[in-house]
Amino acid sequence: MSYNNSNYPPPQGDPQYQQYQQYPQQGDLENQPNGYSEKPQPSQDFDDSFKVDKPKFNDWPFAIFFWLVVFGFIAIAGITLNALKKTYGQQGSSIYNSTNSFTLNTNTVILFGFVIVVAVVLSIAIIVYARLAPRIFITSALILNIILGLGTCIYYFVAKYWSAAIVFLVFTLFTAYCYWSARHRIPFSATCLEIIIDVMRRYPSTLITSFFGVIISGLFSTLFSVVIVATYVKFDPNSDNEACSVGGGSCSKSKLIGVLVFVFFAGYFISEVIKNVIHVTIAGVFGTWYYLSGSDQGEPKHPALGALKRALTYCFGSICFGSLIVSIIQLIRQLIQILKQDAFNQGDMCAGCGLLILEFVIRLIDWLVRYFNHYAYCYVALYGKSYIRSARETFDLIRFKGMDALINDCFINTSLHLYSIFVGYLVALLAYLYVKLTKPEYNSNGGYYAPVVAFSFLIAGQITRISTTVIESGVSTFFVALAKDPEIFQMTNRDRFDEVFHNYPQVLQKLTADH
Repeated sequence: MSYNNSNYPPPQGDPQYQQYQQYPQQGDLENQPNGYSEKPQPSQDFDDSFKVDKPKFNDWPFAIFFWLVVFGFIAIAGITLNALKKTYGQQGSSIYNSTNSFTLNTNTVILFGFVIVVAVVLSIAIIVYARLAPRIFITSALILNIILGLGTCIYYFVAKYWSAAIVFLVFTLFTAYCYWSARHRIPFSATCLEIIIDVMRRYPSTLITSFFGVIISGLFSTLFSVVIVATYVKFDPNSDNEACSVGGGSCSKSKLIGVLVFVFFAGYFISEVIKNVIHVTIAGVFGTWYYLSGSDQGEPKHPALGALKRALTYCFGSICFGSLIVSIIQLIRQLIQILKQDAFNQGDMCAGCGLLILEFVIRLIDWLVRYFNHYAYCYVALYGKSYIRSARETFDLIRFKGMDALINDCFINTSLHLYSIFVGYLVALLAYLYVKLTKPEYNSNGGYYAPVVAFSFLIAGQITRISTTVIESGVSTFFVALAKDPEIFQMTNRDRFDEVFHNYPQVLQKLTADH
């Protein structure tokens, strides 16, 4: 696709014309001052290009805490999976032959297996679709989710599953409002997405990193799902539960709840760390392209490996710090969701509606923290800063470029999130239909619809978010670098810069050290 540069620069009468003309031209890269002292420098080694200030190992106590949580999860997994193995005859080996009639069993494990496979396949399809048709990708995401959300909502109303119907109705109306009110922002978002896709084609390591991320997250989600089922099997205080006599402690309601809380927290925490390690790794690759691809001295060899090494060493504590905050919020949200479902199932509409409002507030807080963290990790990746320092710079970025950042994310990252919700819709409906059609004995009174549907939705969403991190990371890194050093992009990608300026004239407002 060719571009006519004369269509994009501002007219000579425009106040921004003089500033535009003062920007450096192609070929002047080697003559420019460094500007920011922290700006990456050309080198064949990634660590030399993206230097880390001392102390290099930032936020290391949170890294230690993460490994303690991992070891605790492994210990719980060992105890519960052993109980599942020892009572294998009672749990059954297929969908229908379980004699367990009081809690989750092999029937549920098979369901979660289906959930993971569907989520992985759809996640890969989303990335392929984004590469083939970036502009259509953005528009269709919003329209498809409105249609599917409305259809799912109607189905749940017909099935008289009131709590799920209300939740899906709220999200569908919110999605429709977002699309209608900000649809004129699509051209700029589409331009950014096309740029990111071009970089992904130039650096296949971004896709390889994302692919391994999907595999690792899928494997962990499988283990996480089985451990959830095994926890119910091991600690459910039912008189018929043979697993209570297996080593690892006795059964009780309080112990079941306590272990489940830890398992969910550990699962969220580990999943978030995996996702953010991938984000920091890919951000390093996009940073290499932005700052060093046009340098005469060359760019680092194997930038993905260099960025991965940094993410697992110097920046690992900062990654764990931010992931811990999100994990705690996710745990609170999950607990509220379960309480809300129970309230609606018991006919307590007042409590259910109150918890529904609280869930919406927690979801909003979760979105804000994730949004903030995603930009903070770009600073962690590019400049090796601690989480607190990165958070401060992110605050300055949002304060100075707040609406621009929201516009940048309005359709790209929002579209990706909506595709994640789309996958969640399908998987949640699959889980509901699976339990309804297979009719496991433990759900004879309908009490397990809520946790099974909620678990399936969260697992699918987590896998999809990890797989689409490659695009989210590229968009966020590009915007951070463009806000700090727009002249670099103009020197190395003049045609693309002119197109960005055409859709986003504020690109000339550079974020300086004073901000």
